[in-house]
Amino acid sequence: MRVCLWFFVVVIVFGFGDGKNADQRLRTERISGSAGDVLEDNPVGRLKVYVYELPSKYNKKLLQKDPRCLTHMFAAEIFMHRFLLSSPVRTLNPEEADWFYTPIYPTCDLTPTGLPLPFNSPRMMRSAIQLLSSNWPYWNRTEGADHFFVVPHDFGACFHYQEEKAIERGILPLLRRATLVQTFGQRNHVCLNEGSITIPPYAPPQKMQAHQIPLDTPRSIFVYFRGLFYDVNNDPEGGYYARGARAAVWENFKNNPLFDISTDHPTTYYEDMQRAIFCLCPLGWAPWSPRLVEAVVFGCIPVIIADDIVLPFADAIPWEEIGVFVAEEDVPHLDTFLTSIPPEVILRKQRLLANPSMKRAMLFPQPAQPGDAFHQILNGLARKLPHDRTVLLETWSEGFELDSRTSWGPETLVREVSFSQKRWL
Repeated sequence: MRVCLWFFVVVIVFGFGDGKNADQRLRTERISGSAGDVLEDNPVGRLKVYVYELPSKYNKKLLQKDPRCLTHMFAAEIFMHRFLLSSPVRTLNPEEADWFYTPIYPTCDLTPTGLPLPFNSPRMMRSAIQLLSSNWPYWNRTEGADHFFVVPHDFGACFHYQEEKAIERGILPLLRRATLVQTFGQRNHVCLNEGSITIPPYAPPQKMQAHQIPLDTPRSIFVYFRGLFYDVNNDPEGGYYARGARAAVWENFKNNPLFDISTDHPTTYYEDMQRAIFCLCPLGWAPWSPRLVEAVVFGCIPVIIADDIVLPFADAIPWEEIGVFVAEEDVPHLDTFLTSIPPEVILRKQRLLANPSMKRAMLFPQPAQPGDAFHQILNGLARKLPHDRTVLLETWSEGFELDSRTSWGPETLVREVSFSQKRWL
């Protein structure tokens, strides 16, 4: 019965060989509402960012040591640095900066299998912040509350790829007043600060562009997924990885003709996503993965299976309108749920996904483009301005006394007091 229903949906709604319906598929739908209306905001003129110049051991030397950092899913930290160096929002005058950016590549220290080493990132952060507080006055006056860091680790600034260890470690205390730009996002989680900006993981734009197929290609696959269902090496009993959700997908639907699922990763992976109606985006060790980016870019409706996930640029992208959310405990009923979605709802989601601004917002292209992920990050920072007066430490706002950790001279104190009075009070 489900196969017949799926065939009915594909033929009637998506129109095999029907030129009229193919034209309908090419039409996009305007994204409206509080989320979609800010997708195309232009951050230029709304904020100024000062980029610290740090020794190359914090960034460029790491990349020279391991070029894999340019292509893995954590590469946003590298491309954000490159983007800001030539961005019109950059200021060379720290006195006029709204935000301070510290170019550190904490995930560009990889194991042979491509995982970020969990030990070096915190040490690198502590070292860099000590350098900032010793050589510039700006960190000390706010303890980093007007600074932002790009930390695209599995669990953000907890700096560990295993959730149990990440929770035990917690966010590095030095970063708790800073704004974290991170791929990880899960509500009520110790590794997500209130006010963090959640971004998409890096997926190579040029590589995806090279695999584009004609827009009128029929979507003949109902549900598509390629990836692990069990992480045998790290979770031998199979119950902890993905909180059991991926295992449930495999056990329930491995023989279901509506589901094209496998552990294989074919050379036609990107093309297959463009032939699919729904693309599964289940959690793994962390709630997020590059599949979410790939699904949006290729117009495949993302089926998000990750309870309490905080999605990228949730204040700009209307995820409820373009995606489908399935609770982890409801995975065994996934087939019934997806086949019950009305065709008109599927078509609307596809038209919204076809909007170019939606795709741009998920990518970090080189060179940058208006509305891309770089600009969405800046828009997120701009929406946090002006800084509340509580950003400035109490010792500065009342009496302007020097913090005991500083070592400034009288001239520096006079200049900083004047600046603080002007900008923060």
